[in-house]
Amino acid sequence: MFLPTTPAEMEALSWDKLEVIIVTGDTYIDSPCLGAAVIGRVLQRAGYKVGVIAQPDIKKKEDITRLGEPTLFWGVTAGSLDSMVANYTALKKKRRKDDLTPGGENTKRPDRASIVYANLIRKYFKDTKPIVLGGIEASLRRIAHYDYWEDRIRRAILFDAKADILVYGMGEKAILQLAHHLKRGEDYKDIRGISYISPYPKRGFILLPSYKEVKEDKKKFISMFHTFYGHNDPLTAQGLCQKQDSRYLVQNPPAYPLTTRELDQIYDLPYEREVHPYYSKEGEVRALRTIKFSITTHRGCYGECNFCSIAVHQGRIIQKRSKESIVKEAKLLAGLKDFKGYILDVGGPTANMYGIECLKKLKIGGCPRRRCLYPQVCPNLSINHKKQIEVLKEIRQIEGIKKVFVASGIRYDMVLSDREYGERYLCELVKHHLSGQLKIAPEHTEEKVLEKMGKPDQGYLKRFRDKFLEINRKARKQQFLTYYLIAAHPGCTERDMLKLKAYISKELKLTPEQVQIFTPTPSTYSTLMYYTEEDPFTGEAIFVEKDLKKKNRQKQIIVE
Repeated sequence: MFLPTTPAEMEALSWDKLEVIIVTGDTYIDSPCLGAAVIGRVLQRAGYKVGVIAQPDIKKKEDITRLGEPTLFWGVTAGSLDSMVANYTALKKKRRKDDLTPGGENTKRPDRASIVYANLIRKYFKDTKPIVLGGIEASLRRIAHYDYWEDRIRRAILFDAKADILVYGMGEKAILQLAHHLKRGEDYKDIRGISYISPYPKRGFILLPSYKEVKEDKKKFISMFHTFYGHNDPLTAQGLCQKQDSRYLVQNPPAYPLTTRELDQIYDLPYEREVHPYYSKEGEVRALRTIKFSITTHRGCYGECNFCSIAVHQGRIIQKRSKESIVKEAKLLAGLKDFKGYILDVGGPTANMYGIECLKKLKIGGCPRRRCLYPQVCPNLSINHKKQIEVLKEIRQIEGIKKVFVASGIRYDMVLSDREYGERYLCELVKHHLSGQLKIAPEHTEEKVLEKMGKPDQGYLKRFRDKFLEINRKARKQQFLTYYLIAAHPGCTERDMLKLKAYISKELKLTPEQVQIFTPTPSTYSTLMYYTEEDPFTGEAIFVEKDLKKKNRQKQIIVE
């Protein structure tokens, strides 16, 4: 049974009122791959009456008011993507398609959706219950941040949305605690993983440079971001405060990571794994083709690529499911009536980080001045792919499953660093788990650009490519690597793209099609470089291509 999204469904449940109403910029797919569904199910399991309003029509009253007013709070999310990323390309052109909208036309997710939905609620429910922001848009915009589409520093999103509370990160622990506190009428302001607005700073918290200061001084913006980024580890982080006009943003330390048992429970909830009928009648939702028969094995990523937001949203600690939970989900998928025998993906943000973590980091927190994989793989990170091999082997032996794919990208430097199981893992992928190609993301080949990206040097790429081809020859397979590349990243010139073109033509013997133009998204180091035109780690000035035509020219150098 879906969470209710119509009055008729509430009536069928004999519910007069909902305690929580979730408003989302995605259509309502009841799937463990979609944040709104997960949060809704977690609250439902705890006994709360939860409803969902997906992609409400912002020009009409009927959509946002159809379920009435919740008795505890509104949950507002822009959806699975920042709405500006969902709606615009790196060249600031409007996207025509949206795979999370019925019919596929990009017509239902407003720009700055979190702000728009919060204001829509306030328009029709004047003195309503708290509005709680969540999801990746809220998470990445929770402090003063650079906005690429307006080319300026914006305030923390709580202020522009006129919302009451922001839950950052993946959110399950914080949202449950918040619901319990609100239901009992208790003070919620010490809950980890939330932000809120206060007339004064919180005692004992770090005071960041103010919004006014970072808006006017790029050096202070860099200083602020270093402090913000450095306090994302739940084991070591302190609380943060930032003055925004006359009031303060207060950010509590992050929620503690979920245990394997807690994560298993979330994925064991009774998801329908379909689009709600209220929305499916409007057309096909293309995203369902992929997510319905894909399995998430873990969360988080310690790769910390400078252009990636995963470390700030999901965190740098790998939170893994048990093998038993993953296999149980695979059996469930194999039993669905429309299952054709193919699991389309088994993975996470980086597929081969499953079951691999630094024990030191788990005990005392991440190293403040050292990364797990850059510039080289840290010797304290004991890389062993054995658990992943075992999980994949057990899934492919399930009756009714013809093929199990690993479509998520992998870190090839981790494969090469695993002397005991790395080659065996790659052999397993080549023999059993590819659809003819393996996705890897070198992003570039020029050392000075890779350094700005926080990516390993090109030596890893060449070694991995050679090993992949060797294993394919031995297995008598004709499979290939798909390379994801980035153009116009801070520090990258047209000359660097010409060198990249020459390298991949000579060494890799291909013309890649997967080339993205760098998009500055909130709360990443690469975006910090883009805005300030400075390397935040060295203080040196760097070249940043900001002309849209020249950005596109960098891409065309590779694809033409």
